[in-house]
Amino acid sequence: MDFGIKGRIALISGADSGMGKETARLLLAEGVRVAITDKPGGDLAKSLADLSSLGEVIAIEADVTKLDDVRRLFAELEERMGAPDIYVNSAGVTGATGDFLEVDDAGWQETLDINLMGAVRMCREAIPAMRARGWGRIVLLASEDAVQPYVDELAYCASKAGILNLAKGLSKAYGCDNVLVNSVSPAFIETPMTDAMMEKRAAENGTSMDEAIESFLEEERPGMTLKRRGRADEVAAAIVFLCSEQASFINGAGLRVDSGSVMTVAT
Repeated sequence: MDFGIKGRIALISGADSGMGKETARLLLAEGVRVAITDKPGGDLAKSLADLSSLGEVIAIEADVTKLDDVRRLFAELEERMGAPDIYVNSAGVTGATGDFLEVDDAGWQETLDINLMGAVRMCREAIPAMRARGWGRIVLLASEDAVQPYVDELAYCASKAGILNLAKGLSKAYGCDNVLVNSVSPAFIETPMTDAMMEKRAAENGTSMDEAIESFLEEERPGMTLKRRGRADEVAAAIVFLCSEQASFINGAGLRVDSGSVMTVAT
């Protein structure tokens, strides 16, 4: 299948590992010119080294919580490669967790600032050039938690519910300019984020990592019928499809990649 995006320019945030990095890999395989970004101090240089043999790819460090950083990122991207035709928002954190009554304002603010406001800042910079060209694709990563909240992750759940609403709202605002905005909602994907969650669970329960994953699936995610963590490339495949010309009539949609975790037909 020809996705019809060869030569397009894509920007991917949260791309130093996991789903962002795998999305970059698959887009490069489609002949897309790719810019990856993540916060300073991470593994962005390693990600660039791993991807560099696959096509044209550059890396630019930026913190999505800082408006000046975001504007510098887009200015540097414009100079080095051009304005993006595609933006994939993969930057995110689990953020503040625990009993609702014990999570303070700072924990909520940090989680929302990265997960939701980071997407707002990046989309605000990406959309004008897409509108001017009459072609754009934006994919925002949400989560199963957006519609199926868990009581110990309410800041994260609220931030991802905001992502669903943001994607739907942007799709209505800019679909007439052929800037298509959709969301992808993964569940329990094999990434450094869930590795850390399972390592903590294993330590608390005195079990192995595999046993921690098995018990988590049984106790916390009974709807995941495949009984395993998802792979980052399985999510990336859905993202790349939504970026393609094959998805040219899909706008404002939310695609779940969750092994059936969300046990309802409601979006």
